[in-house]
Amino acid sequence: MLILKRTTVVAGSIALLMFALSFTDLPWYAYYHLGTSQISRNIEADYIIVMGAGAVPGHHALLRCWYAAKATAQLPEAQLIVALPADSNTTETDHDRMIEELVLRGIAPERIISEKKGRNTFTQATNIRKIITNPDSRLLLITSPEHMYRSIKTFRKAGFSHVNGLPTFEAAFDNALLIEPGSKKKDRKLSEQNLDLRYNMWSYLQYQIIVLREYAAIAWYVLTGKM
Repeated sequence: MLILKRTTVVAGSIALLMFALSFTDLPWYAYYHLGTSQISRNIEADYIIVMGAGAVPGHHALLRCWYAAKATAQLPEAQLIVALPADSNTTETDHDRMIEELVLRGIAPERIISEKKGRNTFTQATNIRKIITNPDSRLLLITSPEHMYRSIKTFRKAGFSHVNGLPTFEAAFDNALLIEPGSKKKDRKLSEQNLDLRYNMWSYLQYQIIVLREYAAIAWYVLTGKM
């Protein structure tokens, strides 16, 4: 009974702390740091590597395809590697759909190389190291912001000297569009506060979960020598 009581107190304290943090910008800054702390604004690259993002169509996969199309347009000489596991017994896989999406966005099929065997960031990095024999090749990783720090560190651990990233940040929606135009100053302030409760608070709670989950993955990779 004492253990249950202490567990409840700890869980309640954590929930209250997360709730309080959701009204601050700290969750966003933690998320932003994971996405940008290891990258350079110079996106020159010999290979653009799109890290897999689950099912296609899907929110993360489509974002990464959008960024990949943008990067390949700026880097016409670079080849593109799609790293996403594929079931050899399935006729149409998510890997294939991702390539189809990239082609639809104007990327020539002959520029695309497949890496289908890696099941996680570490095995994808080691498999791509076998594809790219020159360790001095310049890489540009395209993945979600929270995954960028671990991805770059893991590819460097795999033996690549020049690893950069293009984090797939989402564009922010203008909340002012949800407020009735011409409303009084007091009504506008109440509307803005309501929007904070309806959208921003929940987004920041989600950032906290994403960041904590990624911190756990980073800790595991450090302990196991994968990055």
